[in-house]
Amino acid sequence: MSPSPSAPPPALLYCHCQYAQVVSPEVKAAVLKKLCESNLPFEAVPDLCEWSARRDPSLKRLAAAGPVKIAACFPRAVKWLFAAANAPLPLGATEVLNMRNQSADEVLSSLFSAELRPNLPEGKVTASDAPSPANPTPADSTPSVSTASAPTPNQP
Repeated sequence: MSPSPSAPPPALLYCHCQYAQVVSPEVKAAVLKKLCESNLPFEAVPDLCEWSARRDPSLKRLAAAGPVKIAACFPRAVKWLFAAANAPLPLGATEVLNMRNQSADEVLSSLFSAELRPNLPEGKVTASDAPSPANPTPADSTPSVSTASAPTPNQP
């Protein structure tokens, strides 16, 4: 989907994925460096997961601002994070670049391209679309709560 001559260029959003640490530090650094050198306007957030959890009002502003390209992780996860913050992204006007499995060059090529290639999955956002934790804990290794009572002062 190429923008019409009078359409504004898509907004650019970069997520540093600070807390999940699921994106290669080299990819993040290269993308952020080139975005800074480009002199193009963009927004950088420390972590979309955190912003979603806080329901940061900036997510609603970004979702309502028109076409957007987001450098983050999986499109389904980004869609879910915005939806969880009551800021659904427009399906036909959002392109998510996946820094988890694309190279920095691939991400940058798409970010700097005039073409917007919407790629959010269609359908309702459900709990199964939620991003998985970076280091899932197996169910059997979850600490159990002890029900033993503490000894009373009169017990040996």
